[in-house]
Amino acid sequence: MRCRCTDTSNSQRYLLLLFLLFFICIGFSQKNPSVTSKVDTTDIKIGEQVKFTVTVEADSTAQVIFPEGQTFSPLETVEAFATDTTRKNDRMTLQKIYALTQFDSGAYKLPTQRIEINGKGFFTDSAMVNVANVAVDTLAQKMYDIKPLMEVQKSRSELWMWVLGILLGLAVIGGLLYWFVFRKKPLSEEEKVALLPAYDRALLELKRLENSKYLIQDEYKQYYSELTDIVRLYLEEDVHVSAMESTTDELIGKLEMLRDAGELKLEDDTLKQFKRILQTADLVKFAKSRPESSIAQNDRNAIEEIVTKTHDALPEPTLEELMEQEEYKEEQAHKQQRRKIIIAAAAVIGFLLIATGIAVNQYGFAPVKDSVFGHPTKTLLEGEWIASTYGYPPISLETPKVLKRQKREIPPEQKANINELQVFRYESADGLFSISAVSTLLSQDTEPDYEKSIDAFVKNMESRGAKNIITKDEEFTTVTGVKGVKVYGSAKFAVTDSKEPVQGKYSLLLFGGKGFQQQVMLTWRDGDTYAEQIVERILNTVEVKTEV
Repeated sequence: MRCRCTDTSNSQRYLLLLFLLFFICIGFSQKNPSVTSKVDTTDIKIGEQVKFTVTVEADSTAQVIFPEGQTFSPLETVEAFATDTTRKNDRMTLQKIYALTQFDSGAYKLPTQRIEINGKGFFTDSAMVNVANVAVDTLAQKMYDIKPLMEVQKSRSELWMWVLGILLGLAVIGGLLYWFVFRKKPLSEEEKVALLPAYDRALLELKRLENSKYLIQDEYKQYYSELTDIVRLYLEEDVHVSAMESTTDELIGKLEMLRDAGELKLEDDTLKQFKRILQTADLVKFAKSRPESSIAQNDRNAIEEIVTKTHDALPEPTLEELMEQEEYKEEQAHKQQRRKIIIAAAAVIGFLLIATGIAVNQYGFAPVKDSVFGHPTKTLLEGEWIASTYGYPPISLETPKVLKRQKREIPPEQKANINELQVFRYESADGLFSISAVSTLLSQDTEPDYEKSIDAFVKNMESRGAKNIITKDEEFTTVTGVKGVKVYGSAKFAVTDSKEPVQGKYSLLLFGGKGFQQQVMLTWRDGDTYAEQIVERILNTVEVKTEV
């Protein structure tokens, strides 16, 4: 009894040990999931990004849901990168990276984020992110007032798109006109047959009738109808008798009259045979007569002989008749050609009128006219501009044309005050639109006298024929903050190609410092909107050095 109890106790212990080992294995095989997070930095500048990384370790069959959208407030989500997955045996590691930013300085708390794994929530760690201002060195970088709004002229690029569209439309219309009007089209078989002489066409039709299946299919009415139509049509075209609308007796009577008048040399037997065939055809068509197929074939052969004999019996056309026919053909060809040209011209003119009307309605008459016929200052405005620096002290500006150096002698009365004079100028063909840049080195290390410079400028314009000069002045400041004087106004300028003075405008910029002076001068025709745009653009690009 004692031994039996011992055996039972050992068995129970063995089974209990197995159960414990089984549950321990299950516990190790099903580890709890883990969530960790980190940021690559906690200090950024305004607009820089923080990389926030979330790592999840879980069973390979687990369902993991990461946060989406703007869940990181007060930080903003810039981008959520794709999830990186790594698998090992029955475990997987998921890594999700978020790019976060903030555009205001301060200390911000990155909130905890909920990661859902198999329906259960796990939370990341929070973190503090410091956002610093971008330091601006006001000593190295000068501060300037905000410039006033500039009025931007409407771009004319759309006009060029219209012009391109019109040219493309003209090309399409030209192609269609060539294809459907002017191109010599290949003729169909019916058209080729219709162009043949009446005699050749009749023989061709008779040959086609011979190869038809009318007689095999007992379609005698159709056979004789086509047979008589062929010969009647030939007689109308070659013999010039009204055969299609005439009865058999009327047609034979007309042919006999032509024979008796000597205009058609046919024998009586030929006319009798022709009359018999026409009568047979009338019986077939109206009395439903049905001759033998051999008789029908012989009638076709007889008609072919009659056509040939009739053609041979016709008198030869005179030279005058041939010339009249040739002239008639040429006249018809010329009429047809003129008709094609008129149609093509009307189509092109109509298209141009419609396109011009649309363009004028969209942009106005003057821009369209100037785009089509050209305008000198419009060409300058829309051409390639050049940014360059002229003279010393340097004057930098953008111009539609390069300013060329001019040889100018220093006036005797100013030689005591001016050490060096450098002049650069562009002048249009009419002599009114002009751009000048002048750098002057003074003999004395003193500030320039702007009043004297303005008086000298006005006297120079008067010496060149300008009248009724109106002068205004105001302060002028370049983009970089260099201050100067702007003198502007209007006058009547003497122009080479005009006997009378032309109303124009001018603008003069004056800059300077100790021992030097810089000038930018512009003149243009009053009312020239393109020139005014050029002047405005030049004035907005003027830069000068304030130190020598």
